[in-house]
Amino acid sequence: MLLFFRKYRTFFIVLAILSGFILYLFYNALKPEKYLKVYSPADVNPELVDTTVQHVGRNHRIADFAFTNQNGKTITQDDYKGKIYVADFFFTTCPTICPIMTDNMTWLQDKIKDNPKVMLLSHSVTPDIDSVPVLKAYAEKKGVIDSKWNLVTGDKKDIYYIARKSYLAVKTKTSDALYDMVHTENFILVDEDGRIRGFYNGTNLDKEVEGEKNVTQLLEDINWLSEREN
Repeated sequence: MLLFFRKYRTFFIVLAILSGFILYLFYNALKPEKYLKVYSPADVNPELVDTTVQHVGRNHRIADFAFTNQNGKTITQDDYKGKIYVADFFFTTCPTICPIMTDNMTWLQDKIKDNPKVMLLSHSVTPDIDSVPVLKAYAEKKGVIDSKWNLVTGDKKDIYYIARKSYLAVKTKTSDALYDMVHTENFILVDEDGRIRGFYNGTNLDKEVEGEKNVTQLLEDINWLSEREN
């Protein structure tokens, strides 16, 4: 038997290599490839979307914007051009979900702080209260890194429109209360092309909940977007 294997040693080595290669091909063919959906207004709960764009089913992108950050600097879409970023809506005096969301965004900031492709963007839904000095004090308290994370204020009408027409993430209290915003717990993932690639529960760091994605999964998706070849 030993002589038999020695005689056909080359054959068996080639067969083993070929078998391994075939198994590798089968594994990659059967392994599901990661994919992140590109979201449009038609894909989202209508309560979160302005009626003028609810019918849009494709080619949706975040509109141009101009807001003022915690340092008094005007922040526009150009500051996020070519960047992957996470957006959310909050207010500094919120006693309920905002502190949890901000803590989780701070956790996320620590994970992406060394990745030049990724930034964060938080919009105040009470801009009349959240002035630049208020945002600055809040940012310092929460450990915001200015180069990675902008907390922005501005005209309430502009924030309302971008929340409901672009990010698809804010409700209204009543239909006749113009610009009366109720922010949600959503963290919104935006890719380098300004397209929405996911919604995540900003109050949930890592707990598995059916039907929703948590912040740990958000980090995984950020890394996937960051590492893929464009």
